[in-house]
Amino acid sequence: MTVDDPWTRVSALVDPSRRTLYDYVRRAGHPVSREEAGDATGMSRSLAAFHLDKLVNAGLLQARYQPPPGQLRGRGRSPKVYEPAGEGIAVTLPERRYQLIAEILAAAVDDDPTHADRAAGRLAHERGRALGTALAADGADLTTALAHLGFEPHATADRTLLRNCPFHGLAARHTALVCGLNHAFLTGLLHGLGITDRHALLAPRPGRCCVELAPTPNTHPGARA
Repeated sequence: MTVDDPWTRVSALVDPSRRTLYDYVRRAGHPVSREEAGDATGMSRSLAAFHLDKLVNAGLLQARYQPPPGQLRGRGRSPKVYEPAGEGIAVTLPERRYQLIAEILAAAVDDDPTHADRAAGRLAHERGRALGTALAADGADLTTALAHLGFEPHATADRTLLRNCPFHGLAARHTALVCGLNHAFLTGLLHGLGITDRHALLAPRPGRCCVELAPTPNTHPGARA
């Protein structure tokens, strides 16, 4: 039986081992067996299973039985696998930064009440650039900066995907506005970090941020500016 109580969910992650397992399963991108979770976190299978089931009971993970790849269903007992229990967890896991959006929108209304949407985009870019400049001064690279802001970056062969949207709850209700501000914010962040080989690209897909960081298109000789 799972518990739909945010405080129970928070307390379930107080234990460092449990939090490590939760973070691993959330970032794995596929159902995780007890063996994989134990190997990845340096725990025994039995200890990993104990903590994983506690996370299921707390409503943070969900579990099911799935045969290994290549094994037909019904031949032997399928192992138990775990995956995130879904989006919209009441506690701020993963990290959300709604105050940042609220500050940008409030400043936009103060700055230009008649055209607050345009002002918000400009202010989101400025806030991103300022944060990028500050983080760069502290020695942060792109991955560190994105992780610090709660985007959960994941590098692929040619781009950086963002597994978490820090503005998820708002983006679900006001998609065009919030995703546009997020795009402007990340564009400013790249400028502040001094990164020129990546650009923020709107690419909404289920289960992750609406923006990804793609290679900046090459400027070919003779191309029109």
